[in-house]
Amino acid sequence: MRDAVIAYARGECDMPMPMHLEIPELRAEIQMKSSYRRGGRYFALKMAATFPGNAERGVAVGNGMMLLASAETGEPAAFLDDGGYLTGVRTAAVAAMVARELGRRDRAVGILGCGLQARLSAESHARMLPAARIVIWGRARERAEACARDVRAAAPGVEMEVAETPAEVARACRLILTCTASRGPLLYAPEIEPGTLILAVGADAAGKQELEPAILRRAGLMLADSREQCEKFGELQHAPDLWGRAVEIGDYCRNPRPAAPGAITVCDFTGLGAEDLYIAEYVYEKAAGAARYSDGV
Repeated sequence: MRDAVIAYARGECDMPMPMHLEIPELRAEIQMKSSYRRGGRYFALKMAATFPGNAERGVAVGNGMMLLASAETGEPAAFLDDGGYLTGVRTAAVAAMVARELGRRDRAVGILGCGLQARLSAESHARMLPAARIVIWGRARERAEACARDVRAAAPGVEMEVAETPAEVARACRLILTCTASRGPLLYAPEIEPGTLILAVGADAAGKQELEPAILRRAGLMLADSREQCEKFGELQHAPDLWGRAVEIGDYCRNPRPAAPGAITVCDFTGLGAEDLYIAEYVYEKAAGAARYSDGV
């Protein structure tokens, strides 16, 4: 994922703006992203869908798939029917990578949200950081408790706690991931302690929002996976005057610049087609290698 964001920052990836579809009567949304890296062997097309009503049907709320095709002939190379899992994995990996690049060593991590993305993010940060405690909040406490049980099973050495409010998470943790589909602020500027890093993952479409814009204005360092995408779909859509301050993650990885002691850092994620390309290539080539090995090649 670090290679993916750097390749994008260098201008090596052809990556159109995401396409969004909505099915209003079902409150469903579908996103399509694509990318090609110059000189690469493949191009990728990813579809990710959210159907909230599926919860009542006993079906997964999120779904998705990826198509990897030859950049030489256009022929399909692989269809990855992953149900949206790889999107969650690459998002969690990029967020954890940013925490590592920023030199974070937090022992307490806060998570807003209790879906698949929250679970994968909690597990990823538990592996990446010396985290001994994860504090989770969700709108439905029973779902938050179920999420905590799943994370505890995946990371047995980590203490899990369910918070009553997002503000309680902000008081307990200096590293916070926001992984919801909220369309209004969940965190407010007076609640954020000095030195906090907020990895804002949820806002990836017009109208979505998890942070009060005043938090972005307080930030000593403002990062974005894509300034163009974040201005249209991310937290920056609610604070367009800060667009010029935002540093793209790939540029930061190539040229780190430390924030002032005690400064708040915010990273706005909307998800890159380049990340989908890189993870699809990785999975396909790993599977193809395993198949060759099992055939005795």
